Amino acid sequence: MVYTVAVIGTGTEPENPGRDGYAMAYHHATGYEKQEECDLIACADIIPENANAFATEFGLDNENVFEDYTELLDVVEPDIVSVCVPPAIHDNIVLDCIRSGVVKAIHCEKPMADTYGGAKLMTQEALRHDVQLTFNHQRRFSDAVRTAKELLDAGEIGDLRRVEFAAPVGIFDYGSHSFDLCNYFNDETPGEWVFGQVDYSEENILFGTHNENQAIVHWEYENGVHGIGTSDSTGTGGPASAVACHNRLVGTEGEIVVGPRDDDSENPPALQIRRDGHGWETIETDDGLHSWEFVDRAIAENIRCLREGEQPELGAENALNATELIFAAWESSRQRARVDLPLEIDDNPLEAMVNTGDLTPQPRSEE
Repeated sequence: MVYTVAVIGTGTEPENPGRDGYAMAYHHATGYEKQEECDLIACADIIPENANAFATEFGLDNENVFEDYTELLDVVEPDIVSVCVPPAIHDNIVLDCIRSGVVKAIHCEKPMADTYGGAKLMTQEALRHDVQLTFNHQRRFSDAVRTAKELLDAGEIGDLRRVEFAAPVGIFDYGSHSFDLCNYFNDETPGEWVFGQVDYSEENILFGTHNENQAIVHWEYENGVHGIGTSDSTGTGGPASAVACHNRLVGTEGEIVVGPRDDDSENPPALQIRRDGHGWETIETDDGLHSWEFVDRAIAENIRCLREGEQPELGAENALNATELIFAAWESSRQRARVDLPLEIDDNPLEAMVNTGDLTPQPRSEE
């Protein structure tokens, strides 16, 4: 079977990707082109020149280039849709795709949505309509991450006791990956409670959504494993300097670090392990933590799961577990208290605190 594919939100292909542009639609499209079962046939973007440039790049017919994504759904009736728009409109577009009655699978960029209610509704509706909904937490497909999980599962550091991360630009945008990887290492176990505090002194808006400047989060999973997450967008270290690596796994008999332990190293290793009574050992891996090839691997696995009728690893339920921890951290800061899960809010606590004046970030200084 050949699946027809459409992309909503082509964006641009920037020469120098930055804070608000990574050309993710182009990377999704490249991933589909590598799958013999997929035929990329259509795209939509509210900026016609962006859609036309994307169509030219991937050889799409002119009649399959749209400004209105609802028209695309009606005319083309694609089997698979990639959604590569800002998170504030993820839920509206994803819900329209789910309810179209024709789309079989949706692969959406992360973070899930800019409200917890939106994230929950997408997950609920995909399940109700039997649509495969996945989110692009592609770093799970890094060989360094996979190897770390293999070492953990083999008992190389004993029983897992704590997971940690440091996110460079906030627990919402980059931290979406960070929390997701923590959950991956802890076998997708749901959270039990969350403590969080943030500093938001200078505007840190990414893809249209607020992200704090610095944060520290402590949580516990239902199986007793603890988590510590940190963020820093200021470049001054802050709580993130205490973790100083992408992810850390602390066990009863050792420790695994994914990402550099020493920022001063010219070529920091992607993966290291320290077994009790021994020094640090570098584990050779095929790749590090940042590669567009991970998007290809994610899409390939999504297609395999769609074909085989299996639950995809990047499925909405797993993404929602990570998203719950993000919004619970902000809710804890809003309440100035521990938050027990499941989380019972629908809004975005960080945005709400800005709107009420509880947080007053100043305009971002020119860089």
